[in-house]
Amino acid sequence: MTTAELSVLLGLLLAHLVGDFLLQPLAWVEDRQRRLHRSRHLVHHVLVHGALTFSVLAIAGLAMAGTPGLLAALAGAAAVVISHWLIDLGKAHLPAGRLRWFLLDQALHWLMLAGVWLAWLGSTRPLAEAVGWLVSPEVLGVAAAYLLVTRPAAFAIALAMRRWSEQLAAPGTLAQAGARIGMLERALVLTLALLDQLAAVGFLLVAKSVLRFGDLREAQDRKLTEYVLLGTLLSVTSALLLGLALRKLLALSG
Repeated sequence: MTTAELSVLLGLLLAHLVGDFLLQPLAWVEDRQRRLHRSRHLVHHVLVHGALTFSVLAIAGLAMAGTPGLLAALAGAAAVVISHWLIDLGKAHLPAGRLRWFLLDQALHWLMLAGVWLAWLGSTRPLAEAVGWLVSPEVLGVAAAYLLVTRPAAFAIALAMRRWSEQLAAPGTLAQAGARIGMLERALVLTLALLDQLAAVGFLLVAKSVLRFGDLREAQDRKLTEYVLLGTLLSVTSALLLGLALRKLLALSG
């Protein structure tokens, strides 16, 4: 994949973000939810996306040699208009305010843009290169590591901490908040370890200690303090060791 080809793809994604989040008033969204296929603002919205897509492909066609002309840019814009209308109409039939439907909506739009991009290029070579990169040992190893620091690590740490958690009264925190915080914490530590930014791991520990200091001081519960410290150190240590081991493995394989 050349730099110019990647620039076209990024331009299409940027145009989508502008059309969906900067040039779509809330009134348009509400009108689509209320009137569904009869919404004139849904038509306005997809036409904005079509214009943005056409602009990106037309500019790229003028700037790059050996690329399709304005007719191909118009065909790509038409494909985006039709697909965007169908996807947004389908989303309007689903319950509003659900993260899963938002993510599915965006994923479908992005997949359609990738298809338009490949059709405009007239080649599946970038797709083959992307698949080859995805199945490389480096990417598979990193993906497995990030998967390990989410639910598998949360389950293992919960089992390791059970003997102490049973000694504590209900802490009065949000349901599953500790597990979610731990997942994000381990993902961040793993990222820092893979980037060889170990000093930042220490900064993360200090920042979390400062944030929890007030709660622990007010609780005046030595058991809770020890429990939080033990859980934090176990979480950070497991992610840090995994990151260092993965770096070593990737260095040996490279």
